[in-house]
Amino acid sequence: MTCKSDVARLLSVNVGLPRDIEWKGRTVHSGVWKNSVRGRCRVGRLNLDGDGQGDLGGHGGEQRAVFVYQIESHRYWQEQLKRTDFVHGQVGENFTVEGLADDVVCIGDRYQIGSALFEVTQPRVTCYRVGIRMNEPRMPALLTSSGRPGFYFRVLQEGDVGADDEIVKVGEAKERMTVAEINALLYSPNHARDRLERALRIEALSPGWRSSFEALLQSPTSGNAGLVPEAAAHPVAPGFRQLAVTAIDQESEDVLSLTMQSKDGQPLQLALPGQYVVLRLQRSTGGLPLFRSYSLSGPLSTERYRISVKIELNGAAGTYVRENVRVGDALDVSLPRGSFIVKSEERPLVLLSAGIGATPVLAMLYALATARSTRQVLWLHAARDRQHHPFAAEVRHLMLALARGRSYVCYSRPGSRDKMGEDFDAVGHLSRSVLDEVGVTREADVYLCGPPRFMADMKEALATVGVAPERIRVEIFNGSESMTPGVIGAARRAPHLPADDGSSGPLVSFARSGIAAHWRPSYQSILELAEACDVPVRWSCRTGVCHSCEVGLVSGAVDYGPEPLEKPGDGNVLVCCSQPARDIVIDL
Repeated sequence: MTCKSDVARLLSVNVGLPRDIEWKGRTVHSGVWKNSVRGRCRVGRLNLDGDGQGDLGGHGGEQRAVFVYQIESHRYWQEQLKRTDFVHGQVGENFTVEGLADDVVCIGDRYQIGSALFEVTQPRVTCYRVGIRMNEPRMPALLTSSGRPGFYFRVLQEGDVGADDEIVKVGEAKERMTVAEINALLYSPNHARDRLERALRIEALSPGWRSSFEALLQSPTSGNAGLVPEAAAHPVAPGFRQLAVTAIDQESEDVLSLTMQSKDGQPLQLALPGQYVVLRLQRSTGGLPLFRSYSLSGPLSTERYRISVKIELNGAAGTYVRENVRVGDALDVSLPRGSFIVKSEERPLVLLSAGIGATPVLAMLYALATARSTRQVLWLHAARDRQHHPFAAEVRHLMLALARGRSYVCYSRPGSRDKMGEDFDAVGHLSRSVLDEVGVTREADVYLCGPPRFMADMKEALATVGVAPERIRVEIFNGSESMTPGVIGAARRAPHLPADDGSSGPLVSFARSGIAAHWRPSYQSILELAEACDVPVRWSCRTGVCHSCEVGLVSGAVDYGPEPLEKPGDGNVLVCCSQPARDIVIDL
């Protein structure tokens, strides 16, 4: 389309430093409150003087230095919301402007304001904090769905600006797509290929939006690949299938492996190396079933799955498996799921584990060995001693198939019969010095699994080596990494039943956290129930826009209210705006 621009004017410059506010019993650090500046204001490459952002992961930075919103949209929302109390900076904008409508301004347009020069980079990405500022929780969804999100400027030339400055258009991109078009292309269900390709030809489009559009182009699946978090990127159909236990093997002092095959002879779904299945264990004594996630620890196969279970003191699921499961028994097993999957790159690969954390990376090692990979592969593992070192012989055998493979094992407390150089390579723990000794480089892709403390220490050690955070992939068995943007000072608690758990209503089981609670109408969403249970969750908008909360639906069905802008992928659920239609199992 052809873009045009009427005379536009800067009505107000608004700044504000982050501050702490109380919200739903939590403390939120946010810079969404802005106040008008008197006189001129200096614009720097990353910020205006006196301005700041509370969450630099979602706001601010070079591509989002200045947020622009129109007085015409202020008036629209005042009418829609029956409000008369708006001020400049009402939705957190730095520039309140007259003109520059979202359906007129194009990504890549350049504007001179005062002595500064700006370029439009992307629409504004809304989060829950604008809902707090507006005292309207629906605001993130309303701003996005209305086509009135506002937009961000990148600062091309620093300078001074002030109220009443004229806004002069001085350039535009060759490919013309408006802010409203770009916004709808990502958040609405229609992701037309030709329009995605057009958007990617706009050089000024910010890297984050560019990555989202590239993901949409490459994904043939349902849902929104441009928004879905990596943990939910491989959805599968919900439900369980009965598999027969065909072998039980003692791998070490405290690890049992179960091999399972279909009862009807039908092939199993081929897993991706590193994925896991969810087991539903029906206790013989009655009561609620146990749900547990177990990585597939054997070679990829459509004939059999192997899982390996650690038997822990007072561990309900492990104890059940040891005492009750026998060869010939049938178990309820989900389809393979998860996104802790080794990628086919050429960079050096590090498979880094401790204890039972070896299981997903062992499946990766099987896949690499089967393919006779020529990639440089380091297997680094930590165990207590030989008795507590599962899969040792398997790993030694698999390493022989890798031309550039090397293993290194640390025992923290080797036994008197454990032989250095044969059973293990060093006494102690995996550490920065070990990473240096075996040659872990900053170019490596790292797949990390083990106890929480081990993973925290390893991530710190890898950072000192220089491995970028995006190159470090982690798998967490008993939960997930939470994302609660802006929330500070919240104490971490182990998942637990909510204080008001009853005995009626749909049962919501959080498979990874091992918690099952009954739904109550007082909860607005599954997200609120998860928070009441201190189950780790990820969210940002809380209104069905951003998909940060998208997770796997292991079994059951949900209803949506409010309806999300776009439904998640088949087999996934948005927990921020859904309620259980019946008993459900969620991959949290």
